[in-house]
Amino acid sequence: MLNAPFGDPALFVEVLWERRALLFDLGDFTGIRPAKLLKVSHAFVSHTHIDHFIGFDALLRLMLNREKVLKIYGPPGFLTNIQGKLSGYTWNLTAEYPFSVQAAEVHPDRILTRTFHCHDRFAPGEGEEKVFRGVLGEDPQMLIMATHLDHLIPCLAFAVKERFHINVHKEILTKMGLPAGPWLKEFKMAVWRGAEKDFRIQVPLKDRGSILIRELPLASLQEAITITPGQKIVYVSDCRFSEENVGKIIKLAEGADLFFCEAAFLEKDRKRAEERAHLTARQAGELARKAGVKKLNIFHFSPKYEKNADLLYREAEEAFQG
Repeated sequence: MLNAPFGDPALFVEVLWERRALLFDLGDFTGIRPAKLLKVSHAFVSHTHIDHFIGFDALLRLMLNREKVLKIYGPPGFLTNIQGKLSGYTWNLTAEYPFSVQAAEVHPDRILTRTFHCHDRFAPGEGEEKVFRGVLGEDPQMLIMATHLDHLIPCLAFAVKERFHINVHKEILTKMGLPAGPWLKEFKMAVWRGAEKDFRIQVPLKDRGSILIRELPLASLQEAITITPGQKIVYVSDCRFSEENVGKIIKLAEGADLFFCEAAFLEKDRKRAEERAHLTARQAGELARKAGVKKLNIFHFSPKYEKNADLLYREAEEAFQG
């Protein structure tokens, strides 16, 4: 989490070896290093209340003059929100900027996508529509899923599932006379996409000041890695503790390694939580236990508990442990 639990929600998930990151919700980014945010390739917005979306402007300003496409997803009505944000500024001096925003509006049964190019002053491009069956994105390395929750408005919850994790044993590479380096990324991608055993990997080797390229079949490198189950991260923010929401959250979060769940109120203030369509710490703990997650991280605390946040952690943990 980029902010403290009383601050705006923003979960930063870095993809190791890829020099890219995923961002879940766009709260206040004050104090966050620009280099960190520049790694973001995809952003996922649960809903557009100001504390979850105000950081879009900061992200836009940071990426504006870079050769980059920001892919951003949000709930129904999101394309209007993005267009409204972009049309709030004047873009007469940005014709040469290569930056684009590819925005996707996620409905229960379909995804509407529209691209806004900086060189066109962010005029909305032609829209595209595709069927949505729970998966937002998929590549050889990971799967990104979403479900719709009720926060008195549609609110998205997200899950990131790494297909499997590749552990590289550098000591074995050393015995094989192979250096660590960028070539390992190509090697991993070949493993993730299920390349044939005779697929050739190019490994640069130093020889008396020169660089020699050695081609090795994928099979010969298998002993240098171990395959382990992939990591699953789930992010749930701002929703009612309704029967429908509970069922959807448990299904999405089942077996997660890390479960980030809002816990705005204590159980003694449950009536207030229901009025504001938020979860209590106890409810967050119950959801984590029923989903069988390994670790629970609660966030998005109400300011009324600033002097006794420990009560929220204790209540959630007690419910999580049963």
